[in-house]
Amino acid sequence: MDGYTALACRPGCGACCIAPSITRPLPGMPNGKPAGVPCVQLMPDMRCAIFGDPSRPDFCGGLQPQKDMCAGNRDEAIAWLARLEAETAPAS
Repeated sequence: MDGYTALACRPGCGACCIAPSITRPLPGMPNGKPAGVPCVQLMPDMRCAIFGDPSRPDFCGGLQPQKDMCAGNRDEAIAWLARLEAETAPAS
């Protein structure tokens, strides 16, 4: 294995709470959130205020730190997630 099987979140990152859209309701955001908008549950220290809470969307729990997604730093992680968001967006 490459050492990323148990990768922990990068302190101060929050990329996965900003870059992707969430189309289902979440606490404080009944209409979900658009891509690039920070989740209202993202605290100033870039940690999730409802981490481990049953009200946390399953989408969020499904995002697990991975080498490709987290990249080398926060900016790379946001860029990777934004690219994935664009590539998987429904055609308009």
